[in-house]
Amino acid sequence: MEQPTAVARKLVSIVFCAFNESGSVLPLIAELQKVAATEPAYDFEFVGIENGSIDDTFTELESAAREDTRVRVIQLSRNFRLDGGLTAGLDAARGDACVLMAADLEDPPELIHTFLRYWEQGYENVYGIVRERPGVPWLRRMNSKMFYALASRLSGRTLPVGASDFRLVDRVAVDSVVQMRERNRFVRGLFAWIGFRSIGVPFDRDQRFAGVSQAHSMKVLDLAVKGILAHSFIPLRLITAVGLLIFALSLIAIPLFAIVWIVNGVPFAGYGTIVALVGLGFGALSLMLGVIAEYVALIYEETKQRPLYLVRQELHFGD
Repeated sequence: MEQPTAVARKLVSIVFCAFNESGSVLPLIAELQKVAATEPAYDFEFVGIENGSIDDTFTELESAAREDTRVRVIQLSRNFRLDGGLTAGLDAARGDACVLMAADLEDPPELIHTFLRYWEQGYENVYGIVRERPGVPWLRRMNSKMFYALASRLSGRTLPVGASDFRLVDRVAVDSVVQMRERNRFVRGLFAWIGFRSIGVPFDRDQRFAGVSQAHSMKVLDLAVKGILAHSFIPLRLITAVGLLIFALSLIAIPLFAIVWIVNGVPFAGYGTIVALVGLGFGALSLMLGVIAEYVALIYEETKQRPLYLVRQELHFGD
């Protein structure tokens, strides 16, 4: 009598990107091990991307890899920012599903259980939606709300408001994003663009477990600008719209001013108004040229065709 063929268990890759996260990565891995222990239907691998840290992050990841063969460590040659690190993790992930998360324990590992339940229902992109950010300055929270509102509108509402990088994605979604090798990467925007069956899971962020956040205002602003420009050409259309509006207003203003000049003459007091209007016009032109320059810079980055990241070494003590 033939024995029934054993069905191979699905593998779930949990990818976390760490930059100067000494003191956080070992507690994170301990929490992930608890998650894996309560999900016996799946096999797990933990892929830690060491993103150019200058503290003991790599040493702690190495010790974790020696103790648990499910831990893989990929050390990058320098810091390639969050989206470069996440890209390295997506390239390295071997699972049927991949979880992306931060290494600072702000993303609650226990939410992975909920992600898995939605994946079992057929969802291919289960993303976290941040409701609260405790410990984050009000200016950062306000900037985040403004960014998501603007990015959602300019991208045709493909980017859900409040969506984070913390998510579970099916292998088909991972492969779709991996094949897009654009240099100006905004990973959560790429997952929004590919579509597939998606659902958002609201959650409250926890406070950072240890260390200091590296998400400084200028870095966040730069990421926001690139994220919007990389996924929308509406700012270019706005330039055309503003130009047409100014042209139309000029056509209306010329005859009106001509009548005023004929009736009242041209008083010297209008000099200030003229200077103000000229300054306003040059300011608008400078802003328009700045938007065009940002797009040109993105094109320049694409044409160089440099690697998205460079690996210094990879550690895995399993078979």
